[in-house]
Amino acid sequence: MKAHKHTLVDLIRHGQPQRGSLYRGHTIDDPLSDKGWQQMRDAINGQAPWQHIITSPLQRCHAFAQELAQQHKLAISIETEFREVGFGSWEGKTREQLKADSLQEYQDFYRDPVNCRPPGAEPLDDFIQRVTRAYHAQLQQHSGKHILIVAHAGVMRAIIADTLHSAPLGLYRIKVDNAGISRIQHDQHGGHLLYHNVRLCDMC
Repeated sequence: MKAHKHTLVDLIRHGQPQRGSLYRGHTIDDPLSDKGWQQMRDAINGQAPWQHIITSPLQRCHAFAQELAQQHKLAISIETEFREVGFGSWEGKTREQLKADSLQEYQDFYRDPVNCRPPGAEPLDDFIQRVTRAYHAQLQQHSGKHILIVAHAGVMRAIIADTLHSAPLGLYRIKVDNAGISRIQHDQHGGHLLYHNVRLCDMC
């Protein structure tokens, strides 16, 4: 009997961008800060066990992915559907601003992020569908390989929730750190979340 090929996927969130922590969807393209670059390099710790790197087009992901690919002579591709969710009127605002100016709207969002979207925000179901559709296409294309996806907290949440068959309502109950790494293994039984919010050396 032919052995089933395992596909191993590492997901890494970008490090801290310039201007710090704020709601930064796909309309804001801030680069990584010096701290963000260091977070990414520390998380990888000089290792590169992958055959292919796939990155969001936004520079807080793409710049590091490009550097990593060049350093280790790895193939790289851009997946436009791995851009962050659109936050509408919340784009560019901090949590503190929203709590001060729109506390009820802020609380409603975290209570029910599916039906209580920020004004003008991308519908959560649409976001999840575009991310998971692209993810499964990448899995098919890179079957049997070990790949790295450099993306955003929202993208990682969508992929993890899809792997665990979790409802969209709980998406924001998944904490994703800057430069946090998650690992998913796909085999004949489906996807399995092996690690979450770790550094690469923690998986050795």
